[in-house]
Amino acid sequence: MGFAIEERFTTGYTLACWLLGELGRIELIQVPEPKIPADPFNDEQYVGFYHISFDLTGKTESLSTWLEQLQCKTIIKILLPPQQQMIGNSVYEVAFIADPDGSPLELLAYLGQTI
Repeated sequence: MGFAIEERFTTGYTLACWLLGELGRIELIQVPEPKIPADPFNDEQYVGFYHISFDLTGKTESLSTWLEQLQCKTIIKILLPPQQQMIGNSVYEVAFIADPDGSPLELLAYLGQTI
């Protein structure tokens, strides 16, 4: 997704880094010995970090095309193929992929308003 490590640091007993990319900065924190659920994406009772969302509005005409281009560069696991979703009065194209650790990443693109 075009992110590069900007800074690595520690915070308390955890390791952390900032990743800088075209869409902004992400802060990642590694907690020693985390207790990760077997499948947070499909666990309706899961509480805690669920996913990161990337808004690709204006970056691509279609999430399907964007994912096809990404698949030409690397292996990705698609958790939910692109589909339209109503959020408030707006229509978005939404998809989920897994990062290398299996955590869900949401991709969305604004398609327009409803009346």
